[in-house]
Amino acid sequence: MDLPGKIIALHEKEGWHYVARHTIWKEPLWVRNRTMVKNLAHKTIVDDAAFAGVASADYLLIFRRSGENHIPIANPTGLDHYAGECPIPQHLHRYKGWKGKQTENRFSHWIWRRYASSVWDDINMGRVLPFRDAKDPDDEKHVHPLQLDVIDRAICLRSNIGETVLTPFMGVGSEVYGAVSLGRRGIGIELKKPYFNQAIKNMEIAVEDTRKPDQGDLLDDIALASIEDSVAFAADDAMTQGEKP
Repeated sequence: MDLPGKIIALHEKEGWHYVARHTIWKEPLWVRNRTMVKNLAHKTIVDDAAFAGVASADYLLIFRRSGENHIPIANPTGLDHYAGECPIPQHLHRYKGWKGKQTENRFSHWIWRRYASSVWDDINMGRVLPFRDAKDPDDEKHVHPLQLDVIDRAICLRSNIGETVLTPFMGVGSEVYGAVSLGRRGIGIELKKPYFNQAIKNMEIAVEDTRKPDQGDLLDDIALASIEDSVAFAADDAMTQGEKP
């Protein structure tokens, strides 16, 4: 089934315009070890390659509404946050935050060339939530949390600091975590109570991380206030459900 095609058709029916698709490459052995699907085992091509499988990619679909964008998503000194596993060449770091002609901003150009690609093959597959031990012994495991690099890229490219990111299928809170960590507000909706509770714990980690000194060039006081508001909102919501925030 072509699920992305069905999603595109549904959005266009509701008045959205399909803009682009990012293909997120998956390393086959990594997928095999994570899912244990038989058709991705090397033994399958040894025995009968007719039944060999493919490590299916993820897809990030971009849509846009018609009309003028009254609040531009502006980057006057280019992109200065890279989410991925390829090290930025050391000689480019002197261009970070470049205030001159942006055609000369080689740091931002290096990031942009990766973000503007139709295939993202530099995503860190292991950077997911919960990546730090914030779980109780009886907490449920989230089988396939989305990679944080994918979330960070989408948020940086498509929103401003202080704006709100909505995720209607929150899971353990990866998209909200990404939004909060990058100085946005996050609103998440999740029906499964164990995932919701884990998302609140991950939000607490996000606030802790944004207070670290190396985040100072990314976040300002207004952004930090937005982050703390997001966590307070999540905690209040947990209280209304009779849960400990």
